[in-house]
Amino acid sequence: MIRYMFNKMLLAVRNRYDYDVRYQQDILEADLGAFLKLMAFQVMSSHSGDLPAGPLFAARIRAIIWEDCGPCTQLIVNMALEAKVSPDIVRAIIDKDLGSLPEDIALVVQFAEHVLAHNPEADDLRKKILVLWGAKGLIAIAYGISSSRVYPALKYTLGYGKACSRIVVNNLSLAPTNRHLV
Repeated sequence: MIRYMFNKMLLAVRNRYDYDVRYQQDILEADLGAFLKLMAFQVMSSHSGDLPAGPLFAARIRAIIWEDCGPCTQLIVNMALEAKVSPDIVRAIIDKDLGSLPEDIALVVQFAEHVLAHNPEADDLRKKILVLWGAKGLIAIAYGISSSRVYPALKYTLGYGKACSRIVVNNLSLAPTNRHLV
């Protein structure tokens, strides 16, 4: 019965975001304990603290593009749009068009790129983030960056990884910019 309920939840996610949840269904079918741990991880990955949606999704989108430029990226983009991040901001995050972003969101894009590249210049940007949003904001960004990387690795490991694809933002098709700032 519990598997049935969890599967209904997965189907709701599939229908809401047009996202392939078969890898989660396979985990649910094979190992309920592992599925419950994945659900606990999703609680962590959805943490936003008091961080506004724009900076939060800037971290998530840049981290997911670092790892994947396919369905996982589209899912995060759809969630950003659902959270009322403007399509123009989402497009600029995908394109790493820092000049078209508000200063706080451009800061997070740069910070995420430096963190992902293990570039020590992240230290100076971290100080600016702490001034803007404090430790709670930094933690939300850290969770956004780190948790976004797990899903592509999990999907590729289980055989569900997809080749790069274009990302759609309000009927505009974009190729994610994966060139590094560093």
